[in-house]
Amino acid sequence: MARHFPWPATSLAALLALAGCGGSSGSLEPGSPLAVDTNPDSCSVVSSSGQPVIVGSGVAGDPAAPEAASGYRLGYKAKHSSKYMVVANTPLATKAGCDVLRAGGSAVDAAVAVQAVLGLVEPQSSTIAGSAFMLHYDAASKKVTAYDGRETAPAAATGYYLTRQDQADAGSPAPVPSARRSGRSIGVPGVMRMLELAHGEHGKLRWSQLFDEGIQLSTKGFRVPQRLASAIAGNASSLALDANAMQIYFLPDGTPRPALSTMTNAPYAATLKALADQGADALHRGPIAQAIVAKAGQSVGDDAARTPITPSLMTLQDLASYQAKKREPVCSSYRSSYYVCSMSPPSSGGIAIVQALGILENFDLAAHKPANPDNEGGIPSVMGVHLVTEAERLAYADRDKYVADTDFVALPGRGVASLLDRNYLKARAALIDPDRSMGVAEAGVFDTATARQAVDRTPEYGTTHYSIVDAYGNVVSMTTTVESSMGSFHMVGGFLLTNQLTDFSAQPQDSAGNPVANRVEPGKRPRSTMAPTLVFKGASGPDEFLMATGSPGGGAIIQYVLKTVVGALDWGLDAQQATSLNDFGASNSRTTNVDGSNTTMDLSGLIAGLQAKGHTVSTAAQSSGISTIMRVQRGGAVQWQGGVDPRREGLVLGDGAL
Repeated sequence: MARHFPWPATSLAALLALAGCGGSSGSLEPGSPLAVDTNPDSCSVVSSSGQPVIVGSGVAGDPAAPEAASGYRLGYKAKHSSKYMVVANTPLATKAGCDVLRAGGSAVDAAVAVQAVLGLVEPQSSTIAGSAFMLHYDAASKKVTAYDGRETAPAAATGYYLTRQDQADAGSPAPVPSARRSGRSIGVPGVMRMLELAHGEHGKLRWSQLFDEGIQLSTKGFRVPQRLASAIAGNASSLALDANAMQIYFLPDGTPRPALSTMTNAPYAATLKALADQGADALHRGPIAQAIVAKAGQSVGDDAARTPITPSLMTLQDLASYQAKKREPVCSSYRSSYYVCSMSPPSSGGIAIVQALGILENFDLAAHKPANPDNEGGIPSVMGVHLVTEAERLAYADRDKYVADTDFVALPGRGVASLLDRNYLKARAALIDPDRSMGVAEAGVFDTATARQAVDRTPEYGTTHYSIVDAYGNVVSMTTTVESSMGSFHMVGGFLLTNQLTDFSAQPQDSAGNPVANRVEPGKRPRSTMAPTLVFKGASGPDEFLMATGSPGGGAIIQYVLKTVVGALDWGLDAQQATSLNDFGASNSRTTNVDGSNTTMDLSGLIAGLQAKGHTVSTAAQSSGISTIMRVQRGGAVQWQGGVDPRREGLVLGDGAL
């Protein structure tokens, strides 16, 4: 199943005990049989008193202690480490990954541990029965690989699967209680198969060691974070149809678990133990697989009213036959100085980001930097936002029309090469008027446009992202999702099932009768916007790693990632400034988003300037979760520099106390 180093089966806790036996920083030479960091302060934070604090310890200054929801956390500065780093959107998951790196694990090893804990402490955003996309950089071979763990539609699903109880009858009633709450939204999971595939190629620690932290937290308990408490309360009526969810997420009197309360999840611990022992087969074959199929096929709720639920058509064969895939990442040079790689289809995010950068390199963005970047990344300039959002409108237009699962629907022309052709993007850039927004862009025209109307604007709130660099120089950028907050509300084995299939277009045809590219088909993967991204110095290829980033945010992921990359590459912002920088962007509509979550920022000038150029401006708070790591020179040495999104509950950890 996976490549293992030749030492006896040892728990991660035992390795960490070994790491703490000395008082000095240990050697972490690439290729050593057991690279253990012996610095006892590693994977901790520095409290206001200047003392190291272990995440999850419960002592004063513990960043895992839930905070009141503030919408935006002020004052974050870039963190630095010399050997390894993890940035994720919950402290306990960050700690789990950091402990694996401290014990000599690889970036992929750490990703497995992070995912296992996320399914417990951030189930509103991630699940072990969900999907993910990962970009991996192998420092030895200087190769970037895209790993696809996207869910698939069941073999029995066809075009009207999401809109009709009898999908063969276009006049049949809609699924109940809704497409999302029904079993029809549940896809065949892929994230653990994907991690298993990547671990088999890049793992250093035993697979079985990587679930220790998740098992311990689910058994001994953890304090409920504010965002999880809010998600439980906000989805209470839908969760109430599931007895398993009620048992885990609600108090005995039926009220939602509040923030700060201690929550255990014994079924989840049992599931993780099975995963540790059996690999991803634990979810795809045997008793847990049978329980997943039975739960997805549930036809009435567990509530007193026995609410009808339209069941899934997923089978055990669907689970057993699922395959994660390795794909070629979408890569291109930028400004003859950088090489940018992002996720390939079935995600549309990578193509859109690299397209937008190819359009923007025709403009002098460096002349339009944010004002006062030391203050939360600064206030973006009017022209900077205008140019970036116009480029996004053009990229979204192509994305909406052409991009879907390329195993089923071909891209136009020569595929990715046509969409990223420099002459094509230069012509697209010429459509941008520096003085006036185009509002809605038209898609580009290709000679062989085989894909038509892939458009699907389903919001996606249940997603998270993490970035990891290990002591060997390997890098992971991974976006993982349950789709909407708390997924489909179906729970089994201590974990939630996703509503990922609602990322398909609900209708298989457009108003003219043309097939929609992102329609439901048997075994097909729904289009995504997730865009884990890696940046390298030099335009010739993935030689010298520079940056890893990504974000949740549904259709707005493209906007969050692009502003972060532009902030770092064109505006010279550090990892935290680029991450904190006011979220802005536009899909292919007249509306331009300018994040209003940081209420201390005076954005009136920016808004007025955009309105003068014809933009319709929305200042609704944005829910990004950007996690960024950059390679920097500091004090004459190479260091890792981390930035975490102040709009969520995340944390940066590495060797030493950060």
